[in-house]
Amino acid sequence: MTQADDKPARTATPQVTLREVVEARERIASVARRTPVIHSSALSDRAGTAVYLKLENLQETGSFKVRGAANRMWQLTAGEKKRGVITVSTGNHGRAVAWVAGRLGIPAVVCMSERVPTSKQQAIRATGAEVVVHGQSYDEAERHSFRLARERGLVRIEGFDDPLVIAGQGTIGLELLEDLPGVDTAIVPLSGGGLIAGIALALRSAGRPVRVIGVSQDRAPVMVESLHAGRPIELPEEETLADALAGGIGLENRHTFRLVRELVDETILVAEQEIAAGIVFAFEEHRLVVEGGGAVGIAALLHGRVSGLGREVAVVISGGNIASPLLDALVGRASSG
Repeated sequence: MTQADDKPARTATPQVTLREVVEARERIASVARRTPVIHSSALSDRAGTAVYLKLENLQETGSFKVRGAANRMWQLTAGEKKRGVITVSTGNHGRAVAWVAGRLGIPAVVCMSERVPTSKQQAIRATGAEVVVHGQSYDEAERHSFRLARERGLVRIEGFDDPLVIAGQGTIGLELLEDLPGVDTAIVPLSGGGLIAGIALALRSAGRPVRVIGVSQDRAPVMVESLHAGRPIELPEEETLADALAGGIGLENRHTFRLVRELVDETILVAEQEIAAGIVFAFEEHRLVVEGGGAVGIAALLHGRVSGLGREVAVVISGGNIASPLLDALVGRASSG
């Protein structure tokens, strides 16, 4: 069996519109929290402009992923709900799918690679979902999920490359426009692209320019390298503090690669020590628990990676699912250093 044989047939590519984002907000209101936006005086002083943090780490599941997962799963048919769902995840999407599935009484299977931290695997098992650990990379786990979906008749819930998931994540952009009417720069973690594509789409409705900047880890940043190549590519996975941003975008990516290329103004890479500094900064300055993937925007500002900042900057803190021993170690190391 070839790799292509493991994948479901592709259908025509639908578009993602602002209307879908607005409808998603109404659909997921009972599940996804409207997270707060706080002013960061400390980061504003460092950046020389007003900086605000959008706290998606305060979602029930600890990350923004619940928005897209809920929007997709709320629209399953009765038959699909009975069959059950399956997804592949580096942690946060799987936890969101498992949590929403539990709310809806849907059987759920989450495929993860052996690289996913044990703490994230355990958090998903605690929801009652089945966790299948397979392979050394996101791509290997994904291929296994295709096989399981076919064998068991499960419905796949994509992590990012799905119009309904993108629209769900875009609800963050609508909230930013309402809470920060003057926002002119948005700094957003970038991995598969569902988060930044949805936010950028919503921000374009402001009727004025809003600069959208994506930030990735410098270890195997697949979307960024795919943009440079002009097409989706694969890269060997590497260990990173930003484990939520690890993994591929799919060689047959239908939505997010195009949307990121069209809507995102700039991409930036941050190093591991910069991500660590971002995690520690969030904890020490705001007592916020932020995972590596959620701290990349803070890291970019702390280390002067973003030039030409506007007057009102929003930084999306995408998640807070970091293992306590790791957070303790990073904070302790910073204090002793």
